[in-house]
This record gives sequence, structure tokens and C-alpha cells, in this order.
Amino acid sequence: MRADVLADTAVRALRAEALLSPKPGLVDARGSGAHDDMDLPLLLASAEALRPTFRAVADTAKRLVFGAELREELGRIGRAGDRAMSRATGEVNTHRGALWALGLLVAAIARGAGDERCAAGGAAGLAAIPDRWIPAGQASHGELVRRRYGTGGARGEAEAAFPHVIEVALPRLRRARADGRSEEVARLDALLAVMSLLNDTCVLHRGGRAGLRVVQLGASRVLAEGGTGTDRGRSALLELDQRLRGLRLSPGGSGDLLAAALFLDMLPWPGRRLRAEREVTACRR
Repeated sequence: MRADVLADTAVRALRAEALLSPKPGLVDARGSGAHDDMDLPLLLASAEALRPTFRAVADTAKRLVFGAELREELGRIGRAGDRAMSRATGEVNTHRGALWALGLLVAAIARGAGDERCAAGGAAGLAAIPDRWIPAGQASHGELVRRRYGTGGARGEAEAAFPHVIEVALPRLRRARADGRSEEVARLDALLAVMSLLNDTCVLHRGGRAGLRVVQLGASRVLAEGGTGTDRGRSALLELDQRLRGLRLSPGGSGDLLAAALFLDMLPWPGRRLRAEREVTACRR
């Protein structure tokens, strides 16, 4: 798949996740959610700032063989992209987790992955390769949470081939569409499904295990009430949103994985209809 198509689709997915409303605790078209340092225009600027990075990732993945050299070059490109994002946002961390997830998926697809599962598997292979050039220094919030709570975080999700994207978000998204739900409802229900299951390091960082329980149980309740397309489900969603805002809890990891699911869903996969009818048994790295 062409590098410009992959980059454009990655940016479109980030924009779609940002614009989706109402998202509990997250920045959306209504406002800043549980954040006090970012808003919707900032997220949209951040997404656009990452377009050259995604294109560079795709071009590099096509050029280099699978292995340590590729992984390290992708790491270098990703760190440069993080700096570009920081310049665009005034040093606010808007899309670091999404850059990691989408960057790996872009690389896997550029290398020839022909469907979503193959893309996730290729991304997992890349994520598992050590990068010798990761700068030493203070650990990120996500890394500190990983150590404290023993969670996989963004790295673990990638190394496991994105189970919350492939097994949770995408099936929920498509089931809601098949049931005749609007695209907004389908995407919100996919987000809530991820929130109900993910050990979100963004939530753990701000609220610990107690905060994570609030997010997971609240999201589960929305889905149990019929999802965001029902009156009871929408009421539960808005109640959860108010609670997360009050507790300053933002399920950013879930938002990143929704963006990854939207990216995979938006891509013009070759033979997509045929692959939907049978399981692909072989994937190229």
C-alpha cells in the first residue's frame, strides 16, 4: 500500500477519534474533558504534524529488511515525530501512544501485510525487537505505571498483536453497524468496549487501581444498558463522563486504540470483501 495513503489514513483516523463526541473524560468537540492542557484544535494540529512521520515510517519499512536495523530506524523516525508533535502542541503529549501504535501498524502494512490480523502480527514482531538507541533518562508516565502495576501498557499491547483492537474494538464497531447503528454510536460503543477491558496506563497514572475500576465498571454499565445508541445507555455515558471529569480521569490509552482500530477499518484493503468471508492463514513480515 502506498506511503501517502497510509499516512493520510493514519491522520484521518486520529482526527476521527478526536472529533468523536461525547467521549467520557476525553477531549472531544464539546471541550477538554478531564484535561486542562489540551483541546480539540490542539489534537487536530497534533494529528496533522504527524503526517510526515507516518509517511517516513512507511517509506522506511518498504526499503529495509525486517530486523534490528529497521526497528532502530523506525525508533529514530518515531522520536523525531514526537519532537515535531511537541513543537506543534507546545510540549503537550497529545498523541505519543497513538504514534507508537499507528507507526508500528503503518510499518507492517507498508511491508506487505494484507489484512488487519497480519498487520497486527507484523507490528508485534517489530515491537518485540529491542531498540539500542532509546535515550536513557527519566522514564515516561506509561513506563512508571508498567513497573508499578505490572501492566503491559502500550508496549505490551503491541507485542501481543493489539488484542484490544483486533478482538474488541473492530468487532464491536462492525457489529453496531450491522445492527443499524449510526457511525457515531458504532465508534462510541467500540471505545466503551475497550475502556471496559483495558488496563489503561493513562487512567492508572492519574487514579490508580480505584480510578481504573471506575472507568471499567462505568464503561461496562453503558454497554449493559444497550450501548450509546439507547436512551439508557446514553444517560449512563453522560453520567460516566461527569464522573471522570470530576475525578480528572482520562482514558487516553483507550482513545489511542480506538484510533488504531479506525485506521485499520478505513484502509482500502485489497480483496477486503473476499477476506471477510475466509480466514487468512499466512502473513508476510
